[in-house]
Amino acid sequence: MKGSPRKGTDVSFGEYGLQALEPGWITARQIEASRIAVTRCVKRGGKVWIRIFPHKPITKKPAETRMGKGKGAPESWVAVVKPGTMMIELAGAPHDLSIKALKLASYKMPIRCRVVER
Repeated sequence: MKGSPRKGTDVSFGEYGLQALEPGWITARQIEASRIAVTRCVKRGGKVWIRIFPHKPITKKPAETRMGKGKGAPESWVAVVKPGTMMIELAGAPHDLSIKALKLASYKMPIRCRVVER
């Protein structure tokens, strides 16, 4: 996760965006929780774009299993995020409501984020 992303660093679709400030793994459940927080805050008044997708499988062996016998089964899926990646975008809601909604979404993320405007 070293370095900066090659693309997806600016607000392309909406008016406001949630940008990552540090690298990390974002699980599918965290992405979904932040999406729900944004849509409930704007009361379906705006359009939301999720710019990250969990492509990477995280495997885990069952508890109390001996070593060997191959790799474990996929446990969950994560999105690899680098600093500067735009994670969520929002349009069609008032300024103060958009800032509040994206701030709520940042609380669901395991990394530091900031709200940016186009």
